Amino acid sequence: MKGIRIQGGMPLQGKVRIQGSKNAALPILAATLLTNEVSYIQNCPRIEDVHRFVHLLRELGCMVHWQENGIRVQPGGRDDLPCERAEARRMRGEAITGMRSSLCLLGALLGKCGYVTMEHPGGCVIGDRPIDLHIHALEQMGVEFLEEDGLLSARAKNLHGAQITLKFPSVGATENILLAAVKATGDTVITGAAREPEVIALCEFLTACGASIEGMGSPELIIHGGGDLHGTRYTVPTDRIVAGTYLFGCIGCGGSVLLNQAPWSQMEAVTVAAERMGAQCTVSEEGLFVQAPVRPKSIGHLQTGPYPEFPTDLQSAAMAVLTMAEGISYIEENIFENRFRIAEPLNLMGAQIVLKDGRHAVITGVEHLHGEQLDACELRGGAALVLAGLAAEGESFVTGQHFIERGYENICRDFRELGARITSV
Repeated sequence: MKGIRIQGGMPLQGKVRIQGSKNAALPILAATLLTNEVSYIQNCPRIEDVHRFVHLLRELGCMVHWQENGIRVQPGGRDDLPCERAEARRMRGEAITGMRSSLCLLGALLGKCGYVTMEHPGGCVIGDRPIDLHIHALEQMGVEFLEEDGLLSARAKNLHGAQITLKFPSVGATENILLAAVKATGDTVITGAAREPEVIALCEFLTACGASIEGMGSPELIIHGGGDLHGTRYTVPTDRIVAGTYLFGCIGCGGSVLLNQAPWSQMEAVTVAAERMGAQCTVSEEGLFVQAPVRPKSIGHLQTGPYPEFPTDLQSAAMAVLTMAEGISYIEENIFENRFRIAEPLNLMGAQIVLKDGRHAVITGVEHLHGEQLDACELRGGAALVLAGLAAEGESFVTGQHFIERGYENICRDFRELGARITSV
């Protein structure tokens, strides 16, 4: 059986380089469609989601080549993607339904040629994640939608700017509006926009291509649309979620780790939580240095929320560590209702987690976890089970490795560099 074999109980020491950001790279790759020129996307992570996205771009007529430091994308012209033939814009298969980030192709293709038909995007089993915000926003820009036979079709005969207010600062909806708005006629104003670093990265890439965007990093974005865009060279920032995963791995296992090139300025909520657990976090030119406590401390109350609050993508990792903390901790999940799926396997390892409902968990720390066979069923929960195995006594075996590979280039290699006994088998 394929999976990850872990011999736990080893403290972590040394340094590990943090890879490029998954959540920044994917919408930027979608944005390359909006030009007719070559773009070079450097520091692009070699992960499963990026490989799937590259496949989608090639299906759409792009010439995409991996290079030593990233990806070269030569998009096809509008004439290569005739808008009047449904099959030209139809995207089917696992690369769409298995990857939520493929949804950002909706805004990009509407900006490119005004028409797209795709299967409903999927992703991990961590919540309903409806696309109503995307649809309602794009409708205000002149897009008409039709749902039939499991397909979502969108057409914009006259894509135009609009005043859009998001009732929730959705990252995906903000990115889709941006991708459509830079090619729309007139100005678009997004009120209640997401402020995540990945949204800023997309804005930076688009402005490097010639777009005009005001308010980057604020809850109000103003996009002056309709201009021509050109190719560019852009370096994807490092991944704050991967850095946070390895940070919590150090706290759970003990030891000290340098997270080389970690984007520490984007991780304030994470480092605050880590310090409440008893860790010492020190910023340097090289990245973020983490010194673990002898035993983690309970954190009291931890709640997730939109940036700059604690990220939902690291809630599972924090839960894994808090199972071994001294005292009682409370977690409130405010983004995805099924993010607590790892509670059951953690309890199998000896943890004491009580779920009040899909949003609230009470964790009573135990001194030790013990190794077990575990099944990863989604990306971030799978990585958290690896952390639990690394900290546990005895051997653990984690199946569902393909979920973890969606977001981590090589989690086994990275932890081996820090002294862990972990192999992919």
